[in-house]
Amino acid sequence: MCFGTGSEPAPIVLGESLPRPQYAILLDGGFLTKKLKTRLGRHPNADDIVCECDRLRNLSLVSDYELLRIYYYDAHPCSESTAHPVSKRVYRLATTERYRQSQSLFDQLVLKPHFALRMGEVILSPDKWTLNPRVAKELLKAPRPLTDEDFKLDASQKGVDLRIGMDMARLALREMVRAIIVVTGDSDFVPAFKFVRREGVKVILEPLGHNTRLDLRQHADIVLETESHFSEPFRHSDDR
Repeated sequence: MCFGTGSEPAPIVLGESLPRPQYAILLDGGFLTKKLKTRLGRHPNADDIVCECDRLRNLSLVSDYELLRIYYYDAHPCSESTAHPVSKRVYRLATTERYRQSQSLFDQLVLKPHFALRMGEVILSPDKWTLNPRVAKELLKAPRPLTDEDFKLDASQKGVDLRIGMDMARLALREMVRAIIVVTGDSDFVPAFKFVRREGVKVILEPLGHNTRLDLRQHADIVLETESHFSEPFRHSDDR
């Protein structure tokens, strides 16, 4: 006697393709734009970053995966106004070329397919300016009056690394992806790498030729050795 509900299970169709596992690309924006600027000799635009992502998407390592999303992490440029340290002339950060380039990049990038921007902020220190270390050494040898050019803005990013780590954990815990490609050279992500690997997510590190610390490379499953636009994967012999 059968005590079922009366409904028949859906038949299994032989040869029917199963959904492919998904992966995500996580871009450390400050790191990536510096590397691209060195390579290109100019400030990168949104198309340059898309081109770099297309290279990653064409890797054979992810040919069996489907892209979920490309996460781009950076900080909105500071728009404060402050006084120059010596002349006391007003310095408006929102009118600088660096501000314009950064904001233009973000405005273009957010409209690109598959991209999601995760933005922190840039905050000036209470002192606003700090003496250039090179100038400090020069002054010890030959004292002279200070000028505005002897100083640089004392600013720092807030919330960027935190967002990258939290997204890694979220993607792993919700089983949204089975692999991630992370473009960074920051060893602060070692704990996040270790966590997502324990959750069964494959970590592919793309340091863009940067001389990263050994512990960051050790806690990635695969490290891409990139020369220009060419990548060859280096696989670790140990799984954990």
